[in-house]
Amino acid sequence: MFDFQEELKKLPHQPGVYIMHDEKDAIIYVGKAIDLHNRVRSYFRRIVGRGPQIDRMVKQIDRFEYIVTDSELEALILENNLIKEHRPRYNTMLKDDKTYPYIKVTVQEAFPRLVFARQMKKDKARYFGPFTSAQAVKETIELLNRMYSLRDCSRVLPRDIGKDRPCLNYHMGRCSAPCTGQVDGAEYRERVGLALEFLGGNYKPVISDLQGKMEKASEELRFEDAVRYRDLLRSVKAVSQKQKMSEGIGEDRDILGVALEQENADADGVIQTFFIRDGRLIGRDHFYMTHVAGRTREDILSEFIVQFYAGTPFIPREIMLPALPADAALLEQWLSDRKGSKVSLRVPRKGQKEKLVELAVQNAELILGKDRERLKREEGRTIGAVRELADMLGLDRADRMEAYDISNISGFANVGSMVVYEKGRPKRSDYRKFRIQSVSGPNDYACMKEVLTRRFRHGMEEQKVLEEGDLDRTFGSFSRFPDLLMMDGGRGQVNIALAVLEELGLEIPVCGMVKDDSHRTRGLYFNNVEIPIEKDSEAFKLITRIQDEAHRFAIEYHRSLRSKAQVTSRLDQIPGVGPVRKKALMRRFTSIGELMEADVETLEQIPEINHRQALAIWEYFHKQGGQEEAET
Repeated sequence: MFDFQEELKKLPHQPGVYIMHDEKDAIIYVGKAIDLHNRVRSYFRRIVGRGPQIDRMVKQIDRFEYIVTDSELEALILENNLIKEHRPRYNTMLKDDKTYPYIKVTVQEAFPRLVFARQMKKDKARYFGPFTSAQAVKETIELLNRMYSLRDCSRVLPRDIGKDRPCLNYHMGRCSAPCTGQVDGAEYRERVGLALEFLGGNYKPVISDLQGKMEKASEELRFEDAVRYRDLLRSVKAVSQKQKMSEGIGEDRDILGVALEQENADADGVIQTFFIRDGRLIGRDHFYMTHVAGRTREDILSEFIVQFYAGTPFIPREIMLPALPADAALLEQWLSDRKGSKVSLRVPRKGQKEKLVELAVQNAELILGKDRERLKREEGRTIGAVRELADMLGLDRADRMEAYDISNISGFANVGSMVVYEKGRPKRSDYRKFRIQSVSGPNDYACMKEVLTRRFRHGMEEQKVLEEGDLDRTFGSFSRFPDLLMMDGGRGQVNIALAVLEELGLEIPVCGMVKDDSHRTRGLYFNNVEIPIEKDSEAFKLITRIQDEAHRFAIEYHRSLRSKAQVTSRLDQIPGVGPVRKKALMRRFTSIGELMEADVETLEQIPEINHRQALAIWEYFHKQGGQEEAET
């Protein structure tokens, strides 16, 4: 039994992180403190006006623990890592998990390439961005490759010069083919230099060069070349127009605006961001923050800065805000350490910078206002539906639900699916597939018994690892047991689940999703009683979504196994394709049809396959294999 009074007395007057657990030992809140003794004790005093959300959280605390750090900065970093790992229920969380793309120029290579990248690494390459549109990045890379005939292959040059024939891009006039030695390194790097100038925002030389080439080609009656230069010129002008913005901003800055909705304990907030790079507005985005009730905008901005900039590889020199967080100095120190140079948080008081911050705030308020009704509807579809379902079954909660289904064709490749819903939303990271090992033939009950037994035994093993504190061993999400098991079927499937749980000594409510003769959901089978459901209720719609999702996931897995079996049998017939290359092809292509559509260049991109082997595979399908397909 956890003795709160005794444990509170032991709290040290040092900086650190405190972790709150509920009765199921789930982490419900993580916080940092300059003084752990004072901060943690404050939760258990009778304080009026600290907000309903904190009061509700305190009532659920069953025990707490803490980790002492050497400084407040270390506590900030540790707090953020623990929040990202455990995603506690009562922490203000950044909903969006976005990464922004970059254009990476591999200037460290003898023959550089322009590459789409999601991360900024210390690899001596030059990075441009981040950009808010992945499509815009891909279009820009394609445009520059066409303009300057740059390579987009992954061949190691100059080592591989002359080893293989040039690819299709060379024959289409899109690549200068440095792989054949037709262009020397100095000339090729001049082309790359022009591309770098373009990416740096100097469009005039490019536009002037293309204009001159277009006019010259037209005068020499080379109309196809003139049309190509004209199209490139239009693309360049379009890109340059997108990069313009108001004058006077300069350098790299992020501008943040915040709007909060605090009508209920589960309210959300919106952070609007403007991204300015090299003095150009490259885009904007907005992010939702959960559980903002009772929090100030300064608190929300502080939480956002830590969570957002911990996950983005680029940090600007300056972040402009509508209000300064209380821990601004600590945040500046942390940001500066991550960037490797000084980062400032500023609240502009006049001029265009103040107007930009006001514009960000107005955008955040506009998004929040527009989404208020949508968010309420979404809450009804998810949290409201879960509450309705729990009340219908007489359960305290049904926040986490797991649903199972079996798929096979006449007993071939029996598979099981497990889908997970948390607070009415699918949690796809916790989905699991099971390939049935002990059952041959069409026996859904035996298959379901195996799936549930494997799932919960694995979960019990993971829980044991956690209890023993053996952190060197790895474990997944099976340790989290559901509040409710949803079986795709009636009494038979429910009884199978109850038998498995009884054998393992577990007590988890089990509910069957019963269908009518037309295979439509008609009710729930729970505690030996079939409970009818109103078809226009949110609970009914949620149950239907869960049932359909479990069925879809099982069928997709079964289909993928059938496709792989077909691919394997056909690949065995191709000369020169052994186990290693067969596995590589199966990883890259999911069906024979997809493999047949691949050209030689696509096949060459697989590391285990060289040009000669790629050509052999292509010829097999388009000469021998293709003829066989046509005859059958």
